[in-house]
Amino acid sequence: MFEEADNFADLFRGGLPYYLLITLPILIICSSNPVLAASEFGVQRMSQYDVHGVAYGCRASALNLEAKSLYTWQTSRHCVLTRLQDMTIDHFREIRAKAGGLVVLLPEDTAALSLEDKQHIHLLEQAMMVQDVPIPVYFSKYDPKLNGIIDEVTRTTVRTQKQSAQKRDSAFSEIFGSISANGYQIVVSGASHTANKQSKIPIIQGELAPLKPGKTLDGDSKLPLIIVTAHLDTFGLTNSRQSNADVAVLLTLVELFSKLHASIPKYRLIFLVSESGLLLNFQGMKKWLDSNLDENVQIQHAEFVVCLDTIGKLLANENIYMHVSKPPKEGTAMNSFYKTLRTVAQRYGNVSVEGVHKKINLADTLLAWEHERFSMKRMPAFTLSNVKSHKDPQRNTIFEDDTAEEQLDALERNVKIIAEALASHIYNVPADDGAAGEIFTGSMAISREQIKPWLNIRSTQQNNDLKYAFEKYLRNVKVTYEKPDAREPDFMLYDDRDALLNIYNVKPAVFDLFLTFMIAAYLSAVYFAIFHFPRLYGFVCRMTVAKTKVN
Repeated sequence: MFEEADNFADLFRGGLPYYLLITLPILIICSSNPVLAASEFGVQRMSQYDVHGVAYGCRASALNLEAKSLYTWQTSRHCVLTRLQDMTIDHFREIRAKAGGLVVLLPEDTAALSLEDKQHIHLLEQAMMVQDVPIPVYFSKYDPKLNGIIDEVTRTTVRTQKQSAQKRDSAFSEIFGSISANGYQIVVSGASHTANKQSKIPIIQGELAPLKPGKTLDGDSKLPLIIVTAHLDTFGLTNSRQSNADVAVLLTLVELFSKLHASIPKYRLIFLVSESGLLLNFQGMKKWLDSNLDENVQIQHAEFVVCLDTIGKLLANENIYMHVSKPPKEGTAMNSFYKTLRTVAQRYGNVSVEGVHKKINLADTLLAWEHERFSMKRMPAFTLSNVKSHKDPQRNTIFEDDTAEEQLDALERNVKIIAEALASHIYNVPADDGAAGEIFTGSMAISREQIKPWLNIRSTQQNNDLKYAFEKYLRNVKVTYEKPDAREPDFMLYDDRDALLNIYNVKPAVFDLFLTFMIAAYLSAVYFAIFHFPRLYGFVCRMTVAKTKVN
């Protein structure tokens, strides 16, 4: 055939194109459409950080694996695709040890989940954060399309399991099912996990000690001192936080007491915000104490230090807990404030204030509460919180259990209790006078509108909102930075947590093998048809002639 063709165009005058017209459409139909099969999602890599040389969080970023459901993955060549609420702690441990990667879809609205589901998510979140994870782990905000892909992967698994349980198919049926099935390939681009050598933790401070005519800073320094602190959580399981209620409470207190101190300066109030909390072992406050304690003698003699930690929760028991490392002695300022706080709390729905004593365990690498940093320097300090145990997973969660209205209810109540107790202590107003002893009433009344603007305050490394708030109400505002030591860093942060997730609808690997055999068979048939064409042509001619003679 090829020998008799005068030029390339003569090839198309034969029968070869007819084979292509029949076979190629079949192969195209069997193949997936690459345009319709691609889906793209924005994801965040699980947080990665080091504290005192110990690695925490995700330690890998590259991902290009076949997607499998939570129930069908088997090897390190598989990436598990699941919802957070479907996964258990045992599932995560097994995935961490044996799978190649993990992509998790976060809940659409955590506040709408049942109490059991909320507790499950918090425990799982805590279990994921207390260890290093060698595989890449990515989290996606709720997306209906990704949710549909998870449904499809899981539905295929359940259907296959039901069919296997009811009746075992023949080997041919199973092979055909595996060939005709669709799969997903997960690829993450633009991700890396390089150490940020320029890591730093901002600490911002300011004070309320207004000057009167003829009064100097030295005169202010003779006033008794109270320190109020909170930490700004900039990351958790991922690098996004829903709100920072503790800092919102502190800034509301700053706004309230700035009005009182304009005319009645009986105390110095120092307000501190550090951008390192429980996960980084309160390194910011450690840096501030090391830098200021020796230089400022009055700080060493502060009446007490109030630390705010998880104070914006509307829990069922409606308690406020005062955590201490050493019970306050009778007659001390801290003991007097504790009694005042208990009395004031009774005005607002009979809220109970309970003292919780926990000794500092110097053998532990990580501290339990921020006030322990001050207690180790022999300063009277305590933490006010809505959680009773330092192990409560709600302390560093990225999820909001309460709705926006419920959170504002809790914050408004707690701010009133703390502000009234602190004002009663500072201005020596009897707290047991009931409504007559209230200070923040009338034009000074505490409202949600005061608290709400502070809820979404951001890091000073992202904008200057926090610094502007301090400078508006306080003076001697100062921002310092804690940087890791070059040789033995106490902490280390990592860059590039945001990435792009691509999911491709692909055929399984067995389909490639099947397609290879089909193409090989087709090419072999074409080859032998061309090579033995004279015989085939003669056979067809003889059959045609014989048939004509018979007729």
